[in-house]
Order: sequence, then structure tokens, then C-alpha cells
Amino acid sequence: MHYLPAYSPNLNPIERLWKVLREKKTYNRCYEKFIDFQREIRDFFFEDIPKIKDELATRITDNFQRIYLNPILLAV
Repeated sequence: MHYLPAYSPNLNPIERLWKVLREKKTYNRCYEKFIDFQREIRDFFFEDIPKIKDELATRITDNFQRIYLNPILLAV
């Protein structure tokens, strides 16, 4: 079990996936029609993810930094 702070979207794996999606498909782009936007998002999930799985493996991990409590401060 991992302890996560109350609000920590940067530690949530799905938020990391959404960030990659936005980087690849929506940053600096304007889609004229909704169907074009929808097609690009669908392509991301069905075509792009298999191509960038190595990048995703490095960006979406459960490698959290361990925070050790200071025993001196706890004794006070």
C-alpha cells in the first residue's frame, strides 16, 4: 500500500497518462470539427500508445520517493 497525500494528481498514474495525451494531441492544436478531435483521441489510444509504450513505462510508474520521519522531531 502506498501513502499518498490528500491531493496529489502528479502521483496518480491516470493523470500522467492524460498529460501525455495532451502533449501528443492537444497542445498547440485547434481542431475545426469535433469529429477530428474525437478521431485524434481515439488514434492516441489505439495507435499511439503501442508505439510509445517505452516512454509511457518511464513516465507512468509507482516509483515514489520515500519520506522518512525524523525520530528526533517525533520525540518532542
